Amino acid sequence: MTNGAVAPTTKAAFGPLIVPLLALAVFINYVDRGNLATAAPLIKGELGLDATQIGLLISAFFWAYTPGLVLAGWLADRFNAYLTLAAGLALWSIATLVTGFASGFAALLLLRLVLGVGEAAAFPCSSALLARHVDASRLGAANGLIIVGLSLGPAVGIFFGGHLMEQLGWRGVFILFGAVSLLWLLPWMIATRHLSGAAAQPTTHDGPSFAAILKRPELWGASLGHFSVNFGFYFIVSWMPLYLVQAQGYTVGQMANIGGALYLAYAAASFASGWISDRWIASGATPNRVRKTFFVGTHAVAATGLLVGALAPPQIAVASLFVVAIGLGAVGPHIFATGQTLAGPKAAGKWVGIQNGWANFAGILGPIFTGVIVDRTGAWEGAFLLAAGFTLIGVMAWSVMIRKIEPIEWGAKPAA
Repeated sequence: MTNGAVAPTTKAAFGPLIVPLLALAVFINYVDRGNLATAAPLIKGELGLDATQIGLLISAFFWAYTPGLVLAGWLADRFNAYLTLAAGLALWSIATLVTGFASGFAALLLLRLVLGVGEAAAFPCSSALLARHVDASRLGAANGLIIVGLSLGPAVGIFFGGHLMEQLGWRGVFILFGAVSLLWLLPWMIATRHLSGAAAQPTTHDGPSFAAILKRPELWGASLGHFSVNFGFYFIVSWMPLYLVQAQGYTVGQMANIGGALYLAYAAASFASGWISDRWIASGATPNRVRKTFFVGTHAVAATGLLVGALAPPQIAVASLFVVAIGLGAVGPHIFATGQTLAGPKAAGKWVGIQNGWANFAGILGPIFTGVIVDRTGAWEGAFLLAAGFTLIGVMAWSVMIRKIEPIEWGAKPAA
C-alpha cells in the first residue's frame, strides 16, 4: 500500500493537539538547555570559572546528547515514540531542577550530561511521529511550528530567565524552570494515551537498518548541512549572553531584552518559512526545488550576518545578530522536513537521530573552540569568522551532496 493511501487515516487518528504539544516539548527543551548560557555571567563569577570551563560545560551537554539521539531514534522507530519522549522530558526536567543545588564545576558537568541524555528524545521522536502522520506537503508548517518552539524556548529562557535571575538568582530559576517543565507530562499523557497504547508493542517492521541508512549519501549531505546550521546556531545560543555582557557592556537585564528580541525574530522567520514552503509546494513546485532554494538562501543570509558581526563596529555588530537569527530561523523547518521526506515513516526516527547526532558535534566542538579563541585573543572576531565559515559549508552540503530530496526506495542501490 502506498504512503498516499494510508496518510488520510493516520492523520485523522493523530489529533489536533499532538503537533502543538510536540512544539511545546521542544520549547521546554530549549528553555532548559539554554539556562546555563543565560546564567553564565552569574555562575562564572560565583563559582570562579573561566571562559574555557564555561565552554566545557556547554559542550558537555552534547557529549551525552549526541549519542543519545541515535538511541532515541532507535527507540522511537522500534518501540514507542510517545513514551520515549515522555521519559526523556521527565529526565531532563529533573536534571534542570537539581542544577539549582549544584555547588561546583564537577556537579554542573555531571548534570549537563544527564540533561543531554534526556533532551536527546525530542527531535527523533517528533520526527518519527510527523513522518508517520503528516503528509509531505504539510511538513513545512508542522516543522515550522516545532522550530517556533525551538526559537521561543531560548527567547523566553533568556528574557524571563534573565530578569528572574536578577530577582531569584540563577539557582532559583533552575529550580523553578525544572519544576514547571514537568507539568507538560499531564496533557501529553492524556492526549496520546490511545495512540501510545496502540504503539506499545515492539514491532519487527521492514524499515531499514542503521547500516542501510549509513550507506546513503543523502544522509551524509543532510548531516553536514545540519552540522553547519548548528555551528552558527549554537554559537548564538551558547555565547550571545556572555558576548553582550562582557564585550558590549550590556547589563544582564539589557542582554535579556536583546536576546529575547533575537529569538522572536528567529521564531517569526521559522513560521513564515514553513508556511511559505507548503504554499509553494501546493502550487506545484517539487519539495526538492523548494527545500534547496531555502537552504542556499538562508545559509547565505546567516553567514553574511556573522561576517558583519566579526568586522563591523559594535552597534552594527549587534544589529547583525538579527540577520543571523532570521537566516538560521528560516532554514530550520527544512532541515527536519528533508530528513523526514528522505527516510519515510519507517525510518524517520533513526534517520533524524543519526543526522542530528552528527550535526550536534557542532555543539561539542564549537563552544570549546569559541572559549579557547576568546581566552587566547581577548576578542570575539575570530569566533564570529569561524562560525561564518562553517555556516557557508552548508550550501555545498544541501545543494550538491543530496542529489534529490524525495523518498528513498529502501533496498535500492544508492546513487553515486
